[in-house]
Amino acid sequence: MPELETLISRRIRPDILAMHAYVVQDSKGMVKLDAMENPHRLSPELQAQLGQRLGALALNRYPDGRIDDLRRALAAHASMPDGFDLMLGNGSDELISLLALACALPPDAAHGFKKACEKACVLAPVPGFVMYAMSAQLQGLDFVGVPLTADFELDQEAMLAAIARHRPAITYLAYPNNPTANLWSDEAMDAVITAAGERGGLVVIDEAYQPFAAKSYINHLASHHHVLLLRTLSKFGLAGIRLGYLIGPKALIDQIDKVRPPYNVSVLNCEAALFALEHHEVFEAQAQKIRAQRALLLEALSEFDGVVVFPSQANMILLRVPDAEKTFNSMKSRGVLVKNVSKMHALLTNCLRLTVGTFEENRHLLAALEASL
Repeated sequence: MPELETLISRRIRPDILAMHAYVVQDSKGMVKLDAMENPHRLSPELQAQLGQRLGALALNRYPDGRIDDLRRALAAHASMPDGFDLMLGNGSDELISLLALACALPPDAAHGFKKACEKACVLAPVPGFVMYAMSAQLQGLDFVGVPLTADFELDQEAMLAAIARHRPAITYLAYPNNPTANLWSDEAMDAVITAAGERGGLVVIDEAYQPFAAKSYINHLASHHHVLLLRTLSKFGLAGIRLGYLIGPKALIDQIDKVRPPYNVSVLNCEAALFALEHHEVFEAQAQKIRAQRALLLEALSEFDGVVVFPSQANMILLRVPDAEKTFNSMKSRGVLVKNVSKMHALLTNCLRLTVGTFEENRHLLAALEASL
């Protein structure tokens, strides 16, 4: 209808009209290895116990003090340092958006004066998690992406130059990174964190894939007043409940928490997360299985001619094939769904991202890949 088209063109922001929506691939009937999900479900016994707890909740009431029980449980689970606090989000995606909203202050305004056209800036290495750029745009901040090196390491010199030039309000460091699945060197991390702090910015260490990584930044957190740690229970094994948490100095978290919508975590999400933390050993065993399958998958993939396999510290593996589009479509026709990231960034040319699944899922993946090359 012309009237509706006119209304949309007049009332919706031009930058949103030009955006592409986040696309979730149809996975019905497929071996789903495209979204870095934990492939393991709870046992029937634990499902029944969880069902009883969820069924007993007062769904007619808003979330109450049980949310604070979850915050304390997460603090203990993460070994949060003294003097720090955490806030909850409906997945880490919401927390990324709230950070942009809370920190949309131009760099000169932070020093008492403001240039007429200057905007606050979010900076991150690219290729990286798409929500850093998307949340910046939606909240009216600029986004500066600093390319990684050809082997997906932090370009320390380029990062430091970008921080000096743009003085970002927030610098994101995904640890491990998505979609490259690698951890960056301690030297490069320290240099970037120090430089961002000297320019008056925050640094967010995004540890979404921490259950599968050899290292965490949590033990260094108390050394900095400007560093926040972002985590999610999605990779822990609870992607369906949408729960993320942000750890930082209490005074800083208190201010950021002011922009959080009230009751943003439902009673169902809260109780499911508490139940999972009470049975953390089950999920730790699942993570151990995934790490073991990752090692086997990396070894098997390295035997494929014409395939470049990159190291992984996450529950995903990035590889480069001769023709990503052809291979992706062929694997999909064979019932295996992976992620074609080849058009995300020039550094990812002909790259596919594979989620580490169960033994059977990985067997199907390898067979489909072999037939598709």
